[in-house]
Amino acid sequence: MNLLFLMTDQHRVDTLGAYGNSLARTPNLDELARTGTRFDRWYTPTAICTPSRASLLTGQAPFRHKVLANHERNVGYLEDLPEGTFTFPEALKENGWNAGLVGKWHAGTEKTAADYGFDGPTLPGWHNPVDNPDYLAYLKDNDLPAYEISDRIRGTLPNGGPGNLLAARLHQPVEATFEYYLATRTIELMRRYAAEGKPFYLATHFFGPHLPYIVPDAYFDLIDPATVELPKSIAETFEGKPPVQRNYSAHWTFDTMPIEVTRKLIAVYWGYVTLIDEQIGRILAVMDELGLRDETTVFFTCDHGEFTGSHRLHDKGPAMYEDIYRTPGIVRVPGAPAQVRTEFVSLLDCTATILDLAGLPTDQAVDSRSLVPLLRGEHPEWQQDIVGEFHGHHFPYPQRMLREDRYKLVVNPDSTNELYDLRNDPDELLNIYHHPEMEPVRSRMLKRLYTLLVERDDRFYHWMTSMYDIGQVDHDPTQSGLDEASYQ
Repeated sequence: MNLLFLMTDQHRVDTLGAYGNSLARTPNLDELARTGTRFDRWYTPTAICTPSRASLLTGQAPFRHKVLANHERNVGYLEDLPEGTFTFPEALKENGWNAGLVGKWHAGTEKTAADYGFDGPTLPGWHNPVDNPDYLAYLKDNDLPAYEISDRIRGTLPNGGPGNLLAARLHQPVEATFEYYLATRTIELMRRYAAEGKPFYLATHFFGPHLPYIVPDAYFDLIDPATVELPKSIAETFEGKPPVQRNYSAHWTFDTMPIEVTRKLIAVYWGYVTLIDEQIGRILAVMDELGLRDETTVFFTCDHGEFTGSHRLHDKGPAMYEDIYRTPGIVRVPGAPAQVRTEFVSLLDCTATILDLAGLPTDQAVDSRSLVPLLRGEHPEWQQDIVGEFHGHHFPYPQRMLREDRYKLVVNPDSTNELYDLRNDPDELLNIYHHPEMEPVRSRMLKRLYTLLVERDDRFYHWMTSMYDIGQVDHDPTQSGLDEASYQ
C-alpha cells in the first residue's frame, strides 16, 4: 500500500462542492470525496501552521511537542522538535519505505524536511517562495515568465500604515504558477518511486489557499463577486466576547475596506482553491496512469482554516471559531466503502492512520488515533467530543476548546469564556456562557474539558482547577506539597 498525502494551507471547508458549496469548482476533490470517506467533523488540533504540522509529523498534541508558534511571529516558543522526538517519516524509512515531501514544510526552523528523511526540494517559509532556486530553475527550463503581480488588495492598519497584502493578480500563465510547479515536482517523484518499486509515502503540501490570494486572471476573475453570499458572521459585533477579537479585526483592517472588497476576496479565494484542485487532478491522473490507484491510499486535508471575512477577520488567530478549526478531511482507501462519517476526528489522527496502513506500530504517536476502522466502515467506540488548543500568534495567548455535538466551550484566561449553541447559532455570534439557563451545560463541559486535560497532562488544567467548579480532584491542586509535610 502506497500513501499519497495532499495537503493545503489555511483552507476553509466550505470552499468545496463536496461540502456543499454550489459555486465551487472543485471536481477532483469532489470526486475523491465521492469515492472515498468524507469526514464532516474533521478538526485541526490548533489553528496555526507550524504547531499543527509538527503534530502531524509526530502524532503529538501541540502542548506536548511544544513547537507552538510560527517562526515568523514567534514569541519565545521552541521552533524545532527536540532531538529524539518520534516522527512517522523516520519510522517509514527505517522499514524500507520511500518518503517524499514536495511543498510547504513549515514544521520547524533550523531542521528541514530532509532532516526527517523526506526526499524533495527544500521549500521553507509560510508563503510561496517564488525566489527559490529550484522554482527559478523550473521557470528557466520551461521558458516561463517570472513572478509579477498587480491589483493588490489591502486595508489600512490602526497606525495608518498599509495593511497585510490580502490578494493580487498574478501575471503568469498557469504553467508558471508555484502550484503547477509543485504538482510537476510531485509527479516527477511519483514516477521515480513507481519505477523503484518500493512502497512510498508521497506528500504534496500546497502553500495556498493561504492569503495573500495571488492567482492568474483565469482564477482571480473566475467567480463573480455578485454571486458570493457573505457569511452571516460578517454581522459580528464582538459584544460579550474577548476584546482580543475586536483588536484582531482592526489588525486585519476589515472595517477599512468596503464590503464589495470582502466579496471579491472571497471570490478570489474560491478561485485559488480551483487552481489547486486542478493541480491535484494532474497528480491523481498520473497516479492512475502508472497503475497505482488500486494500491494507493489518498489523503486530502489542510493544517487549519481561514476567516476570509467571517467574524470581520482574516487569516487565523485567538478566536476558536469553526471557520478555522473545522476543516476538510477526505481519505480514499482502495477497496473501502464510499461513505460520510460524522465522528469527531483530527489532523492529529493522520499520524496513527499512516502508520497503521503501513503495518507499523502506532503507540509512539501518543495523541493520535488510527482512522482505519472508520475508513473500513466499522463502528467502533469513539470519543463524542474533541479538544482544541491555541498558544498565541504575535503574542502569547492560551486557549482551550471543547467541541461536542451541539455546544462549544472556549476557555480564555484573559477575559471571558465563550459558549456557543451550534444548533441554534451555527455562526457563533451569540456568546451564551454567562446566560443563567446555560449553567448545567457550562458546568458539565467545564468538568469534561478539565478531565480530558488532566488525562493528557495538558497543564492548562491548573488554571481551571482554581477558577471553576470542576468537582472532586485526586491530586493536590496547589502543587505545594507542604500541607501534610513534616520535618525531623
